[in-house]
Amino acid sequence: MPESLQDLESHRAELVRQFARLSDLRSGSISNTSGRCGKPNCRCHQPGQPVHGPNPRLTYKVQGKTVTESLPNPAARKKAAREVAEFRRFEQLIRDFIEVNAKICHARSGEEQPASQEKKRRRRPAKRRPAK
Repeated sequence: MPESLQDLESHRAELVRQFARLSDLRSGSISNTSGRCGKPNCRCHQPGQPVHGPNPRLTYKVQGKTVTESLPNPAARKKAAREVAEFRRFEQLIRDFIEVNAKICHARSGEEQPASQEKKRRRRPAKRRPAK
C-alpha cells in the first residue's frame, strides 16, 4: 500500500531531525599496517624477528589525494572509529532522505496536473537569395 503524502512528509521531517542530532563525523576507513622500519640495525630486519605493528591508521581523501593519519593510542582509535561510524550513518540518512523526497515528488505529481503548454516552434532562417 503506498504511503500517504502526509506520512512521507513526516518521515522526511524525522530524517531532518536525525541530521541535526549527528555528532562529529569524518569519512575514511581504519586499517592496520605492519612492516619493517628504515633502520638497518633494528630487530625487525633480523631473520625470524617480528615486524613492527600492527599500527592503526585512518585513511581518507582530500581533494583527490589520499591522506593517512596514524592513530597512536587506543583513545585516538576509538575516537576515529566513532567518527567514521557516524559518517556511515550520515551517508545512510542521505540515501533515505533522497528516497523519501523522490516518493514525495512522485506523490505530488499525481495530485497536481500541470497546465498543458504548447511547444514553441523554432523559426527557420530565411533562405538567402543568390547574389546577382
